Amino acid sequence: MPQNHPLLHWFLPVAEGRDDTGRPVRIARAAEQAGFASLFTPVGRGRFDPWQRASVLAGHTERIGFLVGVRAGAVSPTVLAGQADAFRRFTGGRLRLNLVTGGEDGELPGESVHLAHDQRYGRTDEVAAVLRALLDGRRVDFQGQHVQVEGARLAAPAVEHDVPLYIGGTSGAAENLAARRADVHLLRGEEGEPPSALAARVARLRDRNPSLRFALRLHLGERCRPARQICDYAQSGIDEFVLSGRPDPDEILRVGEEVREETQRRRLPVGPGETAPL
Repeated sequence: MPQNHPLLHWFLPVAEGRDDTGRPVRIARAAEQAGFASLFTPVGRGRFDPWQRASVLAGHTERIGFLVGVRAGAVSPTVLAGQADAFRRFTGGRLRLNLVTGGEDGELPGESVHLAHDQRYGRTDEVAAVLRALLDGRRVDFQGQHVQVEGARLAAPAVEHDVPLYIGGTSGAAENLAARRADVHLLRGEEGEPPSALAARVARLRDRNPSLRFALRLHLGERCRPARQICDYAQSGIDEFVLSGRPDPDEILRVGEEVREETQRRRLPVGPGETAPL
């Protein structure tokens, strides 16, 4: 996957018109041309299946990755690992996973008892543990409260392609899960919230897991000039940005160029305790 600093992703629109199948392709190609690391394909009610969407767009692009949203409780972690392994193999490693804890539409098939908030995060913890072990090519025997796996293993997994796990949430349970299992903790930027508001949280979690990276969801309004805002957040410890805005190829190209020009004038953090000239 392409690497830039800060790492940028583009959030695909939730839904497209039924008669315009070419628009997502144009957006994907523009994001690739603009230097975005990946396209975020979200999961949820009323949205297209993220695996199908990412697979189609992967066939129309060459380099850009896909940050695929998946429900931790929708299928077994062994099925999820098989889907992820197939996608990374056939796209040459263009995969990142956003593991969503979910709510009522994220329950395991046949699970009749609605789980409380912290129980759902406990289930995601177990799913993440099994998923990571399988994607790393290990044989898994796991007996948890929510997940039971015996002798599971992927057949010839494509372990040469790492699959970063993105985990979001703002609660204490979400922070604990991110510190334990995530490669990237996905945060949501609130309108008007200054970068300093996130700095303390970033520092606190990095004390627990020095290798943890942080990504921030930001929505760009009309005529927004995002580069300075992104650079300010990067100085506060945010490593990656998932941007959304007007789903227009020209707008995507503009944002990519503006951020690139601004970062070339600054020295931005590229990881805990590191800086690099751009």
